[in-house]
Amino acid sequence: MLKHPDPEKSNTNDQSQLPATSLVAHLAPMADPRIERRKAHDLIDILVIAVCTLLCGGETFNDMEDFGKAKFDWFKTFLNLRNGIPSHDTFNRVFAA
Repeated sequence: MLKHPDPEKSNTNDQSQLPATSLVAHLAPMADPRIERRKAHDLIDILVIAVCTLLCGGETFNDMEDFGKAKFDWFKTFLNLRNGIPSHDTFNRVFAA
């Protein structure tokens, strides 16, 4: 049985002991279910843009495309984006898989 940490004995807000790991590093090991010849965009690019969109209040696949375009220069600093920002249809197909 899991025990909750005792708030009197530990500071649950202290993250100094946690390793610094990026969102990209967390999502990179995910298997890509898509057919190889249909991969115009890297799965990691799609996932990172989607998560960032949702964290910033976006809700739809259109929001994901719009957010990606608005933040393209920033995303380009750490994502491949070999074919630009995925379309809303691409986000839809990936998350339907």
